[in-house]
Amino acid sequence: MEKHAEKSSPLGDILIIIAGLFWGSMGIFVRHLNSLGFTSIQVACLRLVTAGIIFALILLIKEPKGFKIKAKDIPLFLALGLVSILFFTCCYFTSIRLMTMSTAAILLYTSPIWVMVLSVIFLKEKITSRKMIALVLAFAGCVLVSGFGGKVTLIGVLAGLGSGLGYGLYSIFGTFALKKYQPLTVTCYTFLIAGFGSVFVSNPADMISKIQAAGSIPKLFGFVLLTAVVTAVIPFLLYTIGLNKTTASKAAVLATVEPAAATLFGFFVMKESVGPVAVCGILLVFTAITVLSVRTGKE
Repeated sequence: MEKHAEKSSPLGDILIIIAGLFWGSMGIFVRHLNSLGFTSIQVACLRLVTAGIIFALILLIKEPKGFKIKAKDIPLFLALGLVSILFFTCCYFTSIRLMTMSTAAILLYTSPIWVMVLSVIFLKEKITSRKMIALVLAFAGCVLVSGFGGKVTLIGVLAGLGSGLGYGLYSIFGTFALKKYQPLTVTCYTFLIAGFGSVFVSNPADMISKIQAAGSIPKLFGFVLLTAVVTAVIPFLLYTIGLNKTTASKAAVLATVEPAAATLFGFFVMKESVGPVAVCGILLVFTAITVLSVRTGKE
């Protein structure tokens, strides 16, 4: 009963892959802001709040009526902003703090597994052999790219699994929201709510003092603006539009291009070394994407 396959289109796949490539550049921006003294949660707050404001301005200019939502759908948008985006961010950065980045990344990319299971339960999607093969290839590729992990703690593992669940829930909640609202409305409210929520967990007084101590405030805000546009506004808008054109489980697997992209950005931009194991992981991720993207005669 794969009704969603009917709405699947190459454009949706391409948009999600491009979104993953943009997300892969996040480390470049986060490292710079970390070097200025901001914690990972504070960086997330700056990114979420700025992106929410940008989405609101775009919606105000392009489609003011897009701000209108039904009261009964408020819980859905709260779930998108708080249960998905903010919860995923807090869990992910907690996992990074307690363990290595590679271990946190492996646990984050359990998200396609969560999405595939939840899609069967809530969206009535069918698990096909091709999806399962792509899922195994993508997860194995993420493990190889991340370098098999390292330091492990129970709370860190639970937080990492929580990040994968929260990340995956965006596809589930987003699919329901997109049945009623335009992609821009969905992303706008998601980030406004997530940004508002992030203020309460980012120690705002400390963050303000760091902003004041950063030197050139206009230069800092320019960089934060660029960070929000490149790592949130563009990719989330592309992902949400793409999600409207394909299935949630397929979108989650296609998005695993992110760690492969992050590794390539690290190599070309940050001059980091990339070993043969990571290269094999990148190839596995792209193989998974190819498996999902090739259409059979039946389709």
